[in-house]
Amino acid sequence: MNKKQKTLLYRILIAAVLFVPVYLISEDIVHVALPKWALFCLFLIPYLTVGYDVLRKAALGVKNKKVFDECFLMTVATIGAIVLGEYGEGVAVMLLYQVGELFQSVAVGKSRRSISELMDIRPDYANIETDDGALEKVDPDDVEVGSLIVVQPGERVPIDGVVVEGASALDTAALTGESRPRSVAVDDTILSGSINLSGVLKVRTTAAFDESTASKILDLVENAAARKSKSETFISKFARIYTPFVCYAALALAILPPLFLLITGANMTGVWQDWLLRACTFLVISCPCAVVISVPLSFFGGLGGASSQGILIKGSNYLETLSKVNTVAFDKTGTITKGNFEVSAIHHNTLERERLLELAALAECHSSHPISLSLQRAYGQTPNMDRVTDVEEISGHGITARVDGLSVAVGNDRLMNKLGIRFRPCHHVGTVIHVAVDGDYAGHILIRDELKEHAQEAMAALKRAGVKRTVMLTGDAAAVAEQVAQEVGITDYRAELLPQDKVAAVEQLLKESGRGLAFVGDGINDAPVLSRADIGIAMGALGSDAAIEAADVVLMDDDPLKIAKAIGISRKCLRIVWENILFALGVKGVCLILSALGMANMWLAIGADVGVMILAVLNAIRCLFVKKI
Repeated sequence: MNKKQKTLLYRILIAAVLFVPVYLISEDIVHVALPKWALFCLFLIPYLTVGYDVLRKAALGVKNKKVFDECFLMTVATIGAIVLGEYGEGVAVMLLYQVGELFQSVAVGKSRRSISELMDIRPDYANIETDDGALEKVDPDDVEVGSLIVVQPGERVPIDGVVVEGASALDTAALTGESRPRSVAVDDTILSGSINLSGVLKVRTTAAFDESTASKILDLVENAAARKSKSETFISKFARIYTPFVCYAALALAILPPLFLLITGANMTGVWQDWLLRACTFLVISCPCAVVISVPLSFFGGLGGASSQGILIKGSNYLETLSKVNTVAFDKTGTITKGNFEVSAIHHNTLERERLLELAALAECHSSHPISLSLQRAYGQTPNMDRVTDVEEISGHGITARVDGLSVAVGNDRLMNKLGIRFRPCHHVGTVIHVAVDGDYAGHILIRDELKEHAQEAMAALKRAGVKRTVMLTGDAAAVAEQVAQEVGITDYRAELLPQDKVAAVEQLLKESGRGLAFVGDGINDAPVLSRADIGIAMGALGSDAAIEAADVVLMDDDPLKIAKAIGISRKCLRIVWENILFALGVKGVCLILSALGMANMWLAIGADVGVMILAVLNAIRCLFVKKI
């Protein structure tokens, strides 16, 4: 507990110690004769000890014309009970209300800590090597892009970069939720927030501190609570209407029945006191704490539980929308497959194999697309870009360029058709890259990609999570798309799509899905589709600006199983939210009726308020606990 919570606990304990003996005396359980004024003074001590801050907040609310809140309800109810001579009940209500407030504060703190533990990924310093070889600790904000920093064993990586010297294992659990260390060596990219477990690493920074992964994650998490779900917004509006309503209802309960009895000439002995006590009991029962606290606490817990699994959800509004998803559409490359393309064959080539690869690799040398990189790896040499001119990239088709003065076209069937070049179709499954030189067909290169390890399990998990339909959207050939869809268990696929075709396909799926559509992509070239879907999920896109900006949910590693996990967390969270709403309002509704009928006393009111709040908060805390995959 923090200092404020500990202070409240001490006040509760002191008030309880003072209250119990006085209550025993007032109930004649301990036979000590005391006048009524003495009992009043003795009860007043624990009442003010535990409740002075509630009274102060109620007074400030009246002063600032924000009257109707739980402090006002508690103040009116407890003072009313004491004025009516029910000293014990009045003090007990305030005491147990504060017990509930302390419990609620601790629970909220636990939820906040589950997310704020991510703040530990923020590094305090970076090591810069001086001219004499010593290490100087500097503020990470002062480190420029391209600087050389040193990360020693046990230290946190302060800024994104590339290893230039050394080898080690990194603990990335705070980033990805993955407990297994990741090995890194020279030329490997490392992300800020990781912990260096073994060797000394020299790292060339590739981003400023504010643009590094740790900073982007922390910014995302800190802003998540500001995006409210419809349920939270509804509860806030409900409380603003509900609280004044019950105050006026209690006032009517205290005045109208006695007035009616007075008009009818009934015996009025003790009537006013009886109905005033009913009104005070009514106020205690009606306090909306259980709903007002447990609903945002549930969402906060859901966001925290998801973040512990390496799933960053940008706000509770997205958490709520995610729970309604019944259709999930996937990009193929980098999402279902690893994106590690390798040249597997060359067919119908009219040039030597090496020459064909050379021309294709040189034509593609300005591109960072995975297929281009695979051609360059197969070429086996560093392309000389001076040999390449007039490069033109045709979106969804391929590239044309002049290589050594030759006109070279490298791309798919559409590119060949666009250029009017007759080509030989490939009957093998894989990505087919046609090559034409000076307008003549020179052969095609077959490139294959691997499925991700958990791709099949992920589709099965989505079905178990209640997702009715899975769809793959890809620009690849129909034969490749069909094979991948069959292997992983996807129910539908759309192949040979241009970027604009993907948006159109998502528009159609949105009409068909009804409840909600999630699109899963790598977050770099799928930004338009991620933005258009009901929920955009960027997978394995940690450190990608496009992913964090365009997506609503960011999975911090490449594991597709976490898609089903994210949906499961959201549905559990929403289920708990509605359990708390229905339980709290149901119990309070019954107890309010009993109070109005004179069948409920202050002790039942305390149970209906504090007891229901504690149960609702305990239920909300369940959102924090998520089973690891």
